[in-house]
Amino acid sequence: MKIVLLGAATGMGRAIARQLVERGDSVFVMGIGADDLAKTAADLAARAPKGGAVGHAVCDLEQPETFAQALDAADAALGGFDSVVVTAAMFASQEALEADTELARRLVTVNYANTVVFCEHVRKRLLARGGGRLTVFSSVAGDRGRKPVGIYGSSKAGISHYLESLDHKYHAAGLRVLCVKPGFIKTGMTAGLKPPPFAGEPEQVATAVIRAMDAGLPLIYTPAIWRLVMLVIRHLPRFVMRKIGF
Repeated sequence: MKIVLLGAATGMGRAIARQLVERGDSVFVMGIGADDLAKTAADLAARAPKGGAVGHAVCDLEQPETFAQALDAADAALGGFDSVVVTAAMFASQEALEADTELARRLVTVNYANTVVFCEHVRKRLLARGGGRLTVFSSVAGDRGRKPVGIYGSSKAGISHYLESLDHKYHAAGLRVLCVKPGFIKTGMTAGLKPPPFAGEPEQVATAVIRAMDAGLPLIYTPAIWRLVMLVIRHLPRFVMRKIGF
């Protein structure tokens, strides 16, 4: 595959990029922070089998004007890409978001509106070349309105809805859309937070995501136990949800 990864400068995106490049896929990493991107690209190039292509460009989900230029650079570097993985997002605690309206605006804009705009750029390019893969990280936080993640979860609920709609509409045209719903993953985004039960490791999650991409699946929960956890949570009566802190 020839794969573009947005959010691969650090964390979950970097873990996926490493596994892809080590198996021989060509990758193009995008994200914020030119220094981090350059270091990630150098690390990936060192891991790549002989002849494997690795490129990088700055692309900021808070700046939609960077999307087309970065995707053009990826096309040029890879000779046309066939897959895109989006792990980039913003996270903040419910308390911080309630205390700072501007932070809340930024987060929901990045996680929903601007992510949709980026995916629309990708969708048009992939469909124009006969289809491809689009993999986007949502979250279990979007499965149900919950006290600790009300604002963040609402942004992820929106992106999950959008991705399912894309799958329904464009599957026959060759677009394979994968919505990834991770639980808590031990990355820089969650640093300082107490890991709950079933917390995932980046390499473990990366392996599950790549397998799902290869299999053409439309949805995965990872670690897999979260599918059962959220099945229960989605069916709890509202009066129970008001009483519990989950």
